[in-house]
Amino acid sequence: MSSLAPERAIPFVTLPNWVKAAALCGFNIQSVFDELGIHTDLLHLEQATIGSKLLEQVMARCVARSRQRHFPFVLGETFAFEYLPDIETFITTSPTLREAATAFRWVHELINPLIDVRVEEQGEWGRLVLYGAGSATPAQPYFVEALFASVLKFGRLLAPQLERSASLHLRYPPPPHVAVYAECFHLPLHFEAPFNALQLPRASLDAPRPGAIPSLHRQAGQRVAQRIAHLPRHSGLIALVEAQFEQEPHLLGVGILRMARRLNMNPRSLQRRLREEGQAYSELQDRVRYRLALRDLDDRALDLETIAERLGFSDRRSFTRAFLRWAGMTPSRYRAQGG
Repeated sequence: MSSLAPERAIPFVTLPNWVKAAALCGFNIQSVFDELGIHTDLLHLEQATIGSKLLEQVMARCVARSRQRHFPFVLGETFAFEYLPDIETFITTSPTLREAATAFRWVHELINPLIDVRVEEQGEWGRLVLYGAGSATPAQPYFVEALFASVLKFGRLLAPQLERSASLHLRYPPPPHVAVYAECFHLPLHFEAPFNALQLPRASLDAPRPGAIPSLHRQAGQRVAQRIAHLPRHSGLIALVEAQFEQEPHLLGVGILRMARRLNMNPRSLQRRLREEGQAYSELQDRVRYRLALRDLDDRALDLETIAERLGFSDRRSFTRAFLRWAGMTPSRYRAQGG
């Protein structure tokens, strides 16, 4: 599937989920695709992409066609990692909510680069904050609704008592259909908030889960890590920066200024052009570090201190913290499992 618009293309591996949600809302989504000139191809779903603005049009038309249920909520509630079941296994077997939240990074890498959810903590509160989603276009709140409907679906599975202490904070004002929010979320709502976030007691992030299965959790994390390590390379400026990192990994440990000088560019221009291609410099730096870390860990002749130094980390501890965030396990655990 490809976008007819010139804007940034994003993966559309979630196509089956959209089809299912539309059916549950009483309409056939093929009519929407036909109206917008979108060709669907489940046989090559892994390569399917759609323009971000075109996807907004799809969402808006699905909302208009869904008379009895609010489409974004159904889309979120019925979401499943059908194409990437290892991520769902990782989430559902996680020992804690914090550990499960590692999967948001993989969602960003493998499913939708526009989804940027991070764990933040302040005082007694922890938050799952959605970045990059405001209300700049009429359709954007629909994507926020779908995302948090999905987050709550998995949250209830991981922590059945979550709704008793959590609250949802949304940047946009109450929408015309605000009455249906209570039916979906079942928790306090705060509109026109400074962030889009699910807020919960900080202690709940690390509360042990009785449903954790450590062995399956580690195996699922390792499989996802291997998949990310074999992602196809990008083109354009992203590919050029990646090549510089791979040729001289020490550049991973320095700021954008050094890379800009290497490419004879202004740092601001480099950052802007990378974002136009869909990648922030820090994200690109992190992704290459992760890929090279997986490669180096396969070389048993390299100890962790050497790998940390090669990748520009200040010490082994910093490398371990980063790898745990990327893969949901320590480098030692990854290597012990034959990664």
